[in-house]
Amino acid sequence: MSEIKKYDAIVIGAGMSGSWAAKELCEKGLKTLLLERGRDVVHLKDYPTTNMFPWEFEHRGQVNQDVKTENPVVSKCYAFREDTTHFFVKDKEHPYIQDKPFDWIRGYQVGGKSIMWARQTQRWSDYDFEGPKRDGFAVDWPIRYKDIAPWYSHVEKFVGICGNKDGIDSLPDGEFLPPYDFSCVEEHLSKKVKEKYKDRYFIKGRCAHLTQPQPIHIQQGRVQCQSRTICERGCPFGGYFSANAVTIPWAKRTGNLTLRPHSVVHSILYDDNLKKATGVKVIDEQTNEEITYEAAIIFVNAGAINTNIILLNSNSERFPNGLGNDNGLLGKYFAFHNYRARASAMVPGFEDVMYEGRKPQSCHMPRFKNVKAHTEKFKRGYALDIHVNRYLQRDNSGFGEELVQSLTGEKKYGSWGISAQMMGETIPKESNTITLDPTQKDKWGIPLAKINVDYDENDELMVEDFKNEVTTMLTNLGCTEIKISDSKQAPGLDIHEMGGVRMGKDAKTSLLNEWHQMHLCNNVYVSDGACMTSTSTQNPSLTYMALTARAANHAAEEYLKVKG
Repeated sequence: MSEIKKYDAIVIGAGMSGSWAAKELCEKGLKTLLLERGRDVVHLKDYPTTNMFPWEFEHRGQVNQDVKTENPVVSKCYAFREDTTHFFVKDKEHPYIQDKPFDWIRGYQVGGKSIMWARQTQRWSDYDFEGPKRDGFAVDWPIRYKDIAPWYSHVEKFVGICGNKDGIDSLPDGEFLPPYDFSCVEEHLSKKVKEKYKDRYFIKGRCAHLTQPQPIHIQQGRVQCQSRTICERGCPFGGYFSANAVTIPWAKRTGNLTLRPHSVVHSILYDDNLKKATGVKVIDEQTNEEITYEAAIIFVNAGAINTNIILLNSNSERFPNGLGNDNGLLGKYFAFHNYRARASAMVPGFEDVMYEGRKPQSCHMPRFKNVKAHTEKFKRGYALDIHVNRYLQRDNSGFGEELVQSLTGEKKYGSWGISAQMMGETIPKESNTITLDPTQKDKWGIPLAKINVDYDENDELMVEDFKNEVTTMLTNLGCTEIKISDSKQAPGLDIHEMGGVRMGKDAKTSLLNEWHQMHLCNNVYVSDGACMTSTSTQNPSLTYMALTARAANHAAEEYLKVKG
């Protein structure tokens, strides 16, 4: 039987946002082709390390030095371990050009990085969508919180987000499952923050874990999160959201999905006479065969950088510099999150208490600088990702019986500690760019990406403010042994790439309209990180999913109107 080459819709990228586009389109009855450049990863079947014990790994979970040497970029990622290396792109296999240091962390497989993501989920507020207009940077978002709020709810109910309703206007509440409990020390710190500060909140994090599965989650074949905290291996329980466990199987149930892995998208095909895109050119990853697929609707959700690459490489007589790129802005105003600054301290007392077990939910402090008015030396601000722990002290000295006794005897604990990481908003700049190298190509004939992205003075001012502000705050909370550091890590290690194909109200200053359609080619939609006009401080995946669900429903409804 010959392969079908024509569909109602094509979705490029089977990851976090692309799987949502496929789900929504398929549910609306559209025959949809979902393209993924990497291999297939089937839920339950393709998580080879998910049930392995530490002693079953040759290096006890650590990545050996040879692997680190071969992979100087990806080995910096917190989730790149012996139990997960098979889900990450190896540096030498997929090169790119760093005009300035940029750590590009990738996962090329069905599910993408939704298998290995950190699962923290927070809504944006109008302070975020209105930020560029108020503070005078980038361009004004063409949407506001009210436009996306129902789609946040739509996604949260389906995904399963645990959290607490905190009533904070800068971090809107969502459709939450019960949160994980605070430890007594977290509770103490939360109360102290409330006593000391009127504009700061120490709250339970919000994360994509099933603490209390609802009927929709049971229908998906998922059960309660077991709090194993080895999520990046893939979860056989479906306890956290991934495209593999949730959206892709759901789309398949409709009978409208065709999933094609090993499909490297070379470019989008544009018809000058029809004035629209007609399909995509694909290079088979394994055979290098060139294939063309046609569709009325095309969603580009390949991950922010790859989405920019595909559009820049989509040249035609009408668009010689990339699809829809009359204004020359494609690949510009690229942005990321500033995660450089960190703090740690000891929390005195509570030496008579300890907790047992694990939880995947951290604590969170929403942005408290420049929220309602611009008052600081820098624009925008930062949130804090916070962890509070008390670690078991292990004495590994000695041999034989002495070692056994030291490891199995009475448990001894250190002091309670707190750590915080800056989640800083960066300002999109025209000088931060993704371009194509004019001569160098990968093994599928696609030009290599040139990444020219860096920090600026605003980022440096924000780091310094974090150091001063968090030191003062931890002191006021009664913490001791405060240590502040700056990792000096290159952009990219936050793994929150955004921009290059930004939304906006004007075709002269943006690439996409309020529905994520390209201004100059309205049957092509972009709703992954590339579409972002600004970055906020929140973990972005929930927003990508909500934006995509909204865009896909719009695309389907418009298509069905025409089709009748």
